[in-house]
Amino acid sequence: MEDHIELYTDGAASGNPGPGGFGLVLKFKNHRKEISGGFKRTTNNRMELLAVIVGLESVTHNALHVRVYSDSKYVVDSINLKWVFGWRKTGFKNKANVDLWQRFLRIYDSNKHTFVWVKGHASNVENNRCDELAVAASKKPSLPIDEGYEAIKS
Repeated sequence: MEDHIELYTDGAASGNPGPGGFGLVLKFKNHRKEISGGFKRTTNNRMELLAVIVGLESVTHNALHVRVYSDSKYVVDSINLKWVFGWRKTGFKNKANVDLWQRFLRIYDSNKHTFVWVKGHASNVENNRCDELAVAASKKPSLPIDEGYEAIKS
């Protein structure tokens, strides 16, 4: 099998909307990187998608294939079933998280990015680690405002 980067992601929100966070693990050969972040008020779906975006934006070896593992049907199905491309054609009319989907589409490469759904809170060690990172990030003090979320709620 060709060399590829593994990207595990998860998002969390307490209250949905409420304090939220994302966590991700990037793995390539013997290298590993963990990233997390949180917001004062956001949604679970926004954090699931943001984890993928931040992970893909963090990849420095752009020639390598990235296999993304997520427990979010919202994210995985939107890409694998090509819903997001239909949404883009209609200007994302009546769709949530437009700011994040547009950001995602700027970095997405169907030739290099593969999405795999994994069962959440199950036996996937890396997905469980991402959940820990996301929950911990959502509980940090002085969380920033999710400007994208607040803009749609105004």
